[in-house]
Amino acid sequence: MSADELNEYFCTTDVLEITEVIRTVDDADLRRLIDLEHFREAGVVAILDRFAEFADAERLEEIQGVVRFQLARSRKDDECHTVRFQDGTVAIDSEAQPDVVIAADILDFVRLVTGERNPALLYLGARLGIEGHEMLALAVGTVFTVPGSDQKAVDPTALDPVDVATAVATTSAKHMRSVMEGGFRPIVLEEVFRRFPDFIDADKAGDMTLSVGFRIGGRRDGEVDRYVVHIADGACTIETSPPEGQRRDATITIDGADFLRLATGQLHPVRGVLTGALKVKGDRAKALALNAVMVPPKPRD
Repeated sequence: MSADELNEYFCTTDVLEITEVIRTVDDADLRRLIDLEHFREAGVVAILDRFAEFADAERLEEIQGVVRFQLARSRKDDECHTVRFQDGTVAIDSEAQPDVVIAADILDFVRLVTGERNPALLYLGARLGIEGHEMLALAVGTVFTVPGSDQKAVDPTALDPVDVATAVATTSAKHMRSVMEGGFRPIVLEEVFRRFPDFIDADKAGDMTLSVGFRIGGRRDGEVDRYVVHIADGACTIETSPPEGQRRDATITIDGADFLRLATGQLHPVRGVLTGALKVKGDRAKALALNAVMVPPKPRD
């Protein structure tokens, strides 16, 4: 197709049809197409121009700010596209100063827009960079629906625990600390503890009664997030923001990045104690007993 024909196609064809066509193309072929200058220019600009067509109108009204997408091209320099979100509209504004820069491989960007990849998972795996107003970046991600459905393009609660474990296992400690210092931290912690009971072996925990607290550091403000895991009669319950001084069997103090490694089975608690990454106050045997009844997700090979 010529440049004019591509422009016509991307600007006038139904978004759902474009999405379905892109989904039929494997990564290698899509990469080859993206490397064609006229295809990339027509496709990426059309995607940015038509974002609002598959956004949730009410949520879009709440987004105010400028986002710059920094897209890496194979064997070439990055290209940037700056978009302004204002009063329910989305418009390219090349002269505006961004409130946040979202960096991604251009192939990942196309797959994100078509709902084939989860930005939250890419961010955990260091394949999506966020610099600046993190909450604006997260808000932009959650404002769009996957074309052809009511599903959010970004739904942190839809993350597969095995995918999360795989991302954690392959990501540097430096990046994980950055993630757990930023705006994505409360979402990660909320999701980990929401799913915590799913990874308790009920048979092993059947005769066990314990309460283990977590003090999770690594926040930019120097404060900690607090949770308590209760196990009784084979059932696990989670207490969020428990009061200070509450009686419990043991309390584990740990950095946010190390906690994520612990929760996904990448850090054994004994090793954590020996290296100083994990500190236990109270009954250490009870703290280790909690780990003994956990079956964390295993990363894919």
